[in-house]
Amino acid sequence: MDQTALRYFLEVARNGSLSKASERLFVAVSALSRQIGKLEDQMGTPLFERRPRGMVLTDAGRLLANHARRSALEDERITGEIRGLSATGRVTLRIASSEGIAPDFLPQVFAYFLKSYPGAHFQLDVSAPSVATQRVREGTHDVAACFSMAPEKDVQVHYAQRAPVYALMRQSHPLASRDSVSLADLMSWPLALPNQGVTLRQLFDIACSLEEVIVEPVFTSNYHVALQNFVRHTNAISLTGYLTVRGRLESEGLAVVPVSNAELHQRTLQVQTMAGRTLPQALGAFIDLLTRAIERPELLDGV
Repeated sequence: MDQTALRYFLEVARNGSLSKASERLFVAVSALSRQIGKLEDQMGTPLFERRPRGMVLTDAGRLLANHARRSALEDERITGEIRGLSATGRVTLRIASSEGIAPDFLPQVFAYFLKSYPGAHFQLDVSAPSVATQRVREGTHDVAACFSMAPEKDVQVHYAQRAPVYALMRQSHPLASRDSVSLADLMSWPLALPNQGVTLRQLFDIACSLEEVIVEPVFTSNYHVALQNFVRHTNAISLTGYLTVRGRLESEGLAVVPVSNAELHQRTLQVQTMAGRTLPQALGAFIDLLTRAIERPELLDGV
């Protein structure tokens, strides 16, 4: 298959539009259309459904897209490992992640990894979990570390651990000494909550719906550090995952208490890569460290 045609095909698949792919590639729409037409003639089947609002991959198109992405990453792996035989030993790891584990946990993992791979370079992009997974699926990132509530297609899950929701509060808060709290316990206090697009908030809203509780938070934000700082200065309660705040509890006078409602125990923290991809040695070692650190966060103490 012609590599230029495959590159054009993947860009159209990524953008869902000939015009958008044309803008990104600086190639005329007519040229893109011709190349895709040639691919479809070669395959003997349509690769896209042409719809009024864009181009959608057919089943055959999805198979070809997955193959092309894996092939591109395999070429990159071989090239990288050959270059790694030189004195530099440089390797670049592209990580996509949910926001919660990005500020503290992942930088600690990176620092620990440098002890074994001093030539490593890291690219971290933070987004909603669905976007992080899509980045791995499309091959723009090597690994995703994100929260998930449902199985994902075309990704391999190397590790998954339940990530229950905790109530976050000041250490002096009246509820801080509890072994656990219920949703009903939280309703008596001001709430500082993440925006509704976050998995943690989605689970909380489901639990509230089942309990027939209407919640009016005093503060909402898409930035969890702002929520944490608000909690530090008030009697408000926020919601969090344990890894998100583990390193800040003592130094910032915060406490976490498990929330007992079963609905708030439905998400998992997953480590994902593209399905069917052969992983470079350094990436495999990084994933191994990442999963060990999720299981035993104390491994990172002192980094």
